[in-house]
Amino acid sequence: MSATAPYLVPNVIAGRAPGTAPKLTDVFNPATGERAGQVATATAEEIEAAVQAAARAFPEWAATSPHVRARVMFRLRDLIERDMDRLAAIITAEHGKVFSDAKGELQRGLEVVEFACGIPQLLKGEFSEAVGRGIDAVSMRQPLGVVAGITPFNFPAMVPMWMFPVALACGNCFILKPSERDPSLANEIAALLQQAGLPEGVFQVVHGGKEAVDALLDHPLIDAVSFVGSTPIAEYVYKRGTAAGKRVQALGGAKNHMVIMPDADLDKAVDALMGAAYGSAGERCMAISVAVPVGQAVADALVERLAPKVRTLKIGPGMDPEAEMGPLVTRAHADKVLGYIDAGLSEGAQLVVDGRGLKIQGYEKGFFVGGTLFDHVTPEMSIYREEIFGPVLSVVRRDSFEDALSLVNAHEFGNGTAIFTRDGDVAQSFLSRVKAGMVGVNVPIPVPMAFHSFGGWKRSLFGDHHVHGPEGVRFYTRLKTATVRWPTGIRAGAEFVMPTLR
Repeated sequence: MSATAPYLVPNVIAGRAPGTAPKLTDVFNPATGERAGQVATATAEEIEAAVQAAARAFPEWAATSPHVRARVMFRLRDLIERDMDRLAAIITAEHGKVFSDAKGELQRGLEVVEFACGIPQLLKGEFSEAVGRGIDAVSMRQPLGVVAGITPFNFPAMVPMWMFPVALACGNCFILKPSERDPSLANEIAALLQQAGLPEGVFQVVHGGKEAVDALLDHPLIDAVSFVGSTPIAEYVYKRGTAAGKRVQALGGAKNHMVIMPDADLDKAVDALMGAAYGSAGERCMAISVAVPVGQAVADALVERLAPKVRTLKIGPGMDPEAEMGPLVTRAHADKVLGYIDAGLSEGAQLVVDGRGLKIQGYEKGFFVGGTLFDHVTPEMSIYREEIFGPVLSVVRRDSFEDALSLVNAHEFGNGTAIFTRDGDVAQSFLSRVKAGMVGVNVPIPVPMAFHSFGGWKRSLFGDHHVHGPEGVRFYTRLKTATVRWPTGIRAGAEFVMPTLR
């Protein structure tokens, strides 16, 4: 992809890119604010073609041996490692995150590909000999069919890679609907899968907005949908998808708290907050957006140490090797974040560091918002209640551990949380009692490794399954149990009672 020439991101259907769609959506370079290209919105006919192609490809792919499917994942792993810098540069150009962060995103996604390489082991069923006289029982996990993934702008590589490697390795065909804000990486993935030997129609990309989402949710040949995004849309996807008879996992919003106890190493806690709150300009569902110092002395010391670091954040275009934080993804999103800063002031929070009005020399039209720090935030304020998804950290002071725990548990979101402490008893109590799906102890962003599963509680997750890891395998397969008796073991005569396997 050229850094300067306008480009077109097409849909990828049955391994090919269709002609120019009647509707195009602009794609911007967040650092410059300029239009970089356009993405083709899939028509209803193109989405139908993608689903039909997947349905045709499914029987052969499902019948392919798991170890052969695993070989595709092994080759994909090698191709991504080969192209890591090129792919990361594409992410930075369209999303805005710094280059090193884009590479980190690819690495975490690659770990799910590596997990999927073990699919022959992961699909092993269970066997019980002689459950009755001459009767054995066996269970197996089989693929669902055609599945779809609807993914957000903030991780154009990692979030799709949470989904499709496991889905494909389990024997499903996958249709990806990425964010139209940074769509190019999805097409790059499709090209790499083709190079890895994936058959035509097994993985496809359709671009678009709500119309494309609804078409996927309503289509009778799509058996399951995975989604990551905001809570209102996650709830919509879950309700509409399940009403259409689909299996749905829909991961929603977050308001992740980090509790800082009086015994914590404050310097390490401050460093952790800087990366967790301002990394990727706060556009992470696992970003720490609320710091909860326990005790007024801890709170005063925390803010005193945080403020100068926030003021001196190195902000610039993502390809600048000195930049610690890049721009936000679009002008509209930057304006939304600025609106929250205004709201925090009007609601009475103390604005310690103001990120408004930031201009970067040579990038004056970029979508930049500076690091922002609020103190004396209360649970009634919108900057506390709502997910801002930007470089805004709120400090909510609490007087005791129990007060801090109650604050975390009372929030409608339960995606992730963390506690910084040296006290094992406090850490264990927090771990066992906090109402969140992912918990860090002296770890600010506790994203599970690929062989565990990712997902929140409360209104951060709709559906019964988390993503990747063992939960991912269960989501993309269905259980079948067989009871087997061969003819030599069958007793003569009809049996009219319920079989008891004696």
